[in-house]
Amino acid sequence: MRGSIKLALAAALAGASVIGFTATAASAEVVCNAENECWHVRGHHHYEYKPEWNVTVHPDHWRWGHEEHYKWHEHAGRGYWHNGVWIRF
Repeated sequence: MRGSIKLALAAALAGASVIGFTATAASAEVVCNAENECWHVRGHHHYEYKPEWNVTVHPDHWRWGHEEHYKWHEHAGRGYWHNGVWIRF
């Protein structure tokens, strides 16, 4: 009986880990600006971008087309890229 309790606890822990990982992964997005600079936004919050910032928010699995040319920039924190400069908000 003791072995079955350990097995049940291990299964519950593994299930909780998978749920936590998928919840985090699902919240990621790709954001691109008019200068074709793109970056990942990770976390539990969906950022609201002002229309004048001219950015487009895509799901994390989004990829640009073969003929399109984008640049990846990564940065921690809240903000957006504009002409190669990270603008915090």
